[in-house]
Amino acid sequence: MTCSPHTGRSRGVLSAFRHRNFALFWLGALLSNAGSWMQNLAVPFVVYQLTASAAWVLFAGFLQFLPVVFVGPLGGSIADRHPRRTVLLVTQLAQALVAATLAIVWASGRGSLPVVIGLVMMGGVIGGLNIPSWQAFVSELVPRDDLLNAVTLNSMQFNAARFLGPLAGGLVLGTIGVTAAFALNAVSFLAVISALLLIRANPAPRVQPAGRSLWADFVTAIRATRRYPGILACFVAVVALGGLGGPVSQQLVVFAREVFGVGDFAYGLLGAALGFGSILGAPIIGRAGGRIARSRLLFVAMVAYGGALVTFGAAPVYAVAFGALLVGGAGYLAIASTLNTTIQLQVEEAIRGRVLAIYIMFLTAALPLGLLLQGLAVSVIGPRATVVGAGLVFFAVTGWLKTGSGLMSHLDDDGPAEPATADP
Repeated sequence: MTCSPHTGRSRGVLSAFRHRNFALFWLGALLSNAGSWMQNLAVPFVVYQLTASAAWVLFAGFLQFLPVVFVGPLGGSIADRHPRRTVLLVTQLAQALVAATLAIVWASGRGSLPVVIGLVMMGGVIGGLNIPSWQAFVSELVPRDDLLNAVTLNSMQFNAARFLGPLAGGLVLGTIGVTAAFALNAVSFLAVISALLLIRANPAPRVQPAGRSLWADFVTAIRATRRYPGILACFVAVVALGGLGGPVSQQLVVFAREVFGVGDFAYGLLGAALGFGSILGAPIIGRAGGRIARSRLLFVAMVAYGGALVTFGAAPVYAVAFGALLVGGAGYLAIASTLNTTIQLQVEEAIRGRVLAIYIMFLTAALPLGLLLQGLAVSVIGPRATVVGAGLVFFAVTGWLKTGSGLMSHLDDDGPAEPATADP
């Protein structure tokens, strides 16, 4: 059931913005995610400040993302059983409360390492419940013809926030301090909560068998993915993305301090570079997504991302590292949007939330495992060799997907026909 590479082609680079619901969600998410990325910059900063240890920074990241793995199945079933808009309102409010608590704790002088890690782990639990509904909610905001464009723009929004948040975070950390970074993140959740309250969603009908347990729901979704080799390819690619590339974000503070010897604002710029690269690459990726096969786009993006990892790890000076992260940001956007689009187009609505939860579970399981392993590697061979080695393994996974397994070609398979959704 192979389709043309033009399947799911959108009618314009910004076509999804014609739909009021999507435009509201995109703007609210941009502001909220910028605050979250500011906090993501502040947490490694705080851990390094408390411990002066690169290994501890990576281990704290491991603990932060580990809960998402275990609550992901529950989050997927919730996304398929309950109104996704309601789920998002509850989880966004809960995450705002965690961020506010971090600000209060740090301002009071009680921000010890166990307390900070405990709070970010709590945020990880809430995030695990939130992410499947967040990803699946996009399909309720636009008709199927604009879904690819909406997924790409949603990824661009995430990466734009990945630029704005660390950039602002570097300024905030260097001027008014850690408490302000946590407090601004708490306030930023008001943007997406307001957007969700204004949205009039039009969800597709979902039929759930009576009496089925959450675990049975999840097992059913796992079995269903075996019919989709394109989705299996997505799972492999996202494991490589999370386990080999994800830990770089946590190591930026180590490179800033120990490798390049730069200050807080320059550290923030390194974090912003990944997001800025995605912004620069978004127009190209948006056009390419409708003109070339998804398998080809993924291959080029993974080669670019692997090259960025190797170059960043081996960079002799700060400027080269910054440039490598720009390329890495564009590659990350292309990979993430291609994988997400493939799943959204190939899976049926009845199990969409659970399949996205499996996808996210693979990502979030790979990320803490990668953080743990790379934390051990950093303590033995140093940060440079660790990142270069991760990039080389990423190249190997790319080659296996392309030629060793043949799975990558199935990204171009067609999916089930879905009823169109549109703004009411």
